[in-house]
Amino acid sequence: MKTVTDVLRHKGNGGVHSIVPIASVYEAIEVMAVRHIGALPVLQDDKLVGIISERDYARKVILKDKSSKQTRVSEIMTRDVIRVTPKDRVDACIEKMREHHIRHLVVEDEGIVVGMLSLRDLFTEVIAEQAETIDQLEGYIRGEP
Repeated sequence: MKTVTDVLRHKGNGGVHSIVPIASVYEAIEVMAVRHIGALPVLQDDKLVGIISERDYARKVILKDKSSKQTRVSEIMTRDVIRVTPKDRVDACIEKMREHHIRHLVVEDEGIVVGMLSLRDLFTEVIAEQAETIDQLEGYIRGEP
């Protein structure tokens, strides 16, 4: 089974996009929209203090009839962040997401945020690995080396 490092490598190095706690929720949603991502780590002085997702926005701003331009990220972010390391296995990450009912994981290496993983990222890696296994098995059946 592949690791978080493998997934991050396949995603490419687009950098880690983040937001500060004092930013408005509107700014966070704008970054997510421009970057085509569903969550942002919230960093203060380069330290992870939370995560904000589209789900947080929907449940804690829209449904509570708050203003996204007036509400600060710190007011709605999830503070108890589930983290993984680059060495963690993909299956363990999927299990963490299932167990905690989340769709995004922050990747930290020695206290530094080095990436974000979505459930889609992990499933894409699993599907690619399974396709490779199928190709190898079909080659074996056909007698190819």
